[in-house]
Parts: sequence; structure tokens; C-alpha cells
Amino acid sequence: MARQWHRLPCTNLEVQLDIVLSCGQSFRWSKTSPSTWTGVFASKLWHLKQEEEEDNIMYQASSGNQNDCEQELRNYFQLHISVKDLYEKWREADPVFCKTVGTKLQGIRVLRQDPVENLFSFICSSNNNIERITLMIEKLCCHYGEEIGSFEEKTYYAFPTVDAMSVCGVEEKLRELGFGYRAGYISKSAKYIASLENGVNWLYNLRNVSYENAKEELQKLTGVGAKVADCVCLMSLDKTGAIPVDTHILQITSRDYLPKLQGKQTLSTKCYNEIGDHFRNIWGEYAGWAQTVLFASDLRRFKDKNEEPQTKKKKTSNKKTEKHKKTKQK
Repeated sequence: MARQWHRLPCTNLEVQLDIVLSCGQSFRWSKTSPSTWTGVFASKLWHLKQEEEEDNIMYQASSGNQNDCEQELRNYFQLHISVKDLYEKWREADPVFCKTVGTKLQGIRVLRQDPVENLFSFICSSNNNIERITLMIEKLCCHYGEEIGSFEEKTYYAFPTVDAMSVCGVEEKLRELGFGYRAGYISKSAKYIASLENGVNWLYNLRNVSYENAKEELQKLTGVGAKVADCVCLMSLDKTGAIPVDTHILQITSRDYLPKLQGKQTLSTKCYNEIGDHFRNIWGEYAGWAQTVLFASDLRRFKDKNEEPQTKKKKTSNKKTEKHKKTKQK
């Protein structure tokens, strides 16, 4: 994939690639160099890189013209929404958010993914971790997706279509590949969608209905409960107030927000809804985005990212000033 690098103007206060691409939203990205992420979306192979002192994301795409590719990136990262402004609102509305996140971990935002990929990826997430989900998605794409390119001797594939996942033998093959009971979830859900009068358009059309209706419709699918439905609503169906609640969010909530929930090990429907409503009341329209920031801030892998992104830039600038002063004195 020897294509020209292009520049997408975007500060790291708005997007932090190292966090956004690794915090469990999409499972198609991997680091292929210290500063470069390689992954797949929009049926293209992409390279993205971001330098701390540059207000840009550099990108390469395996196909398409520059204008189209830039627009696809803008849509994927939802750059029409300023998380810098949202952070300010959340800090004002929520003392816990202000204390917990403060000025660290800037630029965490929700990706706008393809609903098919998002849905079936999170069906794979049941009782699973990021590394294992990523491996499952790779296997699913390798066996049922179309080849779109290669890089460093690795072949990359588009995410499978619903039709490809609904053919006979998919469940058996996925069980062979180690998907366990999730194999049945994938096969049955794909067959259900394929059997509908509108087919896969049913899923895309959920972008145009209310959050409550979209969530209810998604839970008709095998293997889709409240949490998976909320993940899909938030990450691909434009429902910015959807709050996916798992045991990790339960722990954060009981520790920092609702002490009465301390000691609870499982999530009842009542408890699940109470947590979501509590955060929607605090954070407002983009509550799901705020929850994403809070979730990432509590992950062990991001604990050391506690400096505001501009700090190092300021330090570098100070060093240059000192050097200039010394030169002048000589």
C-alpha cells in the first residue's frame, strides 16, 4: 500500500488515536509502528498516525480520492462534534468527572461505525476481553469477508456482509474456530436480518427512530441484551445518550456516584436502567460519550496518560526559548 500521506487538521484535544482506537470500540485496529495505526473501515485499509506536537492526523487509504477519504475519516471520528467543548460542559455539571478526568485523557470520542460490523463485533464481546474479541473478528473477516489489501505480509479483509454470515454452515465453522456459543448468536442474528422484508436496511433505518425503539428492536436478535444493544445504539446508530452498562461501569457507579449499589455483583434490569438514567440526568444529550471517557479513564492501561496533551508541547517550547536565550548571551 504505497500511497501518499495526507493531512487531516485535528488537534489531539479532539482525537487521541492511541486511546480511541484501543479502548474497545472497534476491534479492527493495531499498532504497526510506534506512531502508526493500521486498520479497516469503509472497505478500505488505512494507516493513521498522530504526532504529539502536530495538530494533524496523517492518513493513507488503500483506495479512493483524497476528498472522499477525508470525508470518510471525518464521519468515522464524528469531527463535527467538539469533545473539547463537551469536556467543559461535563466538568461543570459533574464534580466527579472534573476530579476523575480533570485535564487528562483529552480527545476521547465515540466512533461512528458501520452498524453491521458494530453489531456482530459486540455479539462476539459476550463474556470476553478485547484481545480475544479482536482475534475472533479477524477470523470472521478472514473466512467471510472480501480481501481488500495487504501490508507487511498480512492480508486484510472487509467485514462480512449479513448475507455472507447467514449461509448454511456458518455456525459450525465458527464453532470450529473457537467462537463457542457466540457462533450460534452470529448465525441466528444474520439469518433473522436477512429474512426481513427490508433486509439489512432494517438495521440502518434504526438510525432514524428513537433510542428506545432502536434498543427494543435490537434486542429481538439472538445474543443481544441491553448492554450490546446500547453499544450498537451509541457507536453506530447515533444515539448519543445510550449508556452501555457492564460490571466495570457498575463498579465506577457504586464507588463514585451511587454508594447504595455497593456490594451488587450482578445487574438487574432495574439497576441497569437506574445507572443509565442517573448519568443521562447528569451529563445530558451526550451522556454516552461522557461514559466512554469515564470508562477509558478507569482502565489500567491509560492510568499513566495523566498529562494534558499540550503540556509536552509547552515544555518543548520552553526548551527552545532557553536555548535561544543562551545563544543570544554568547
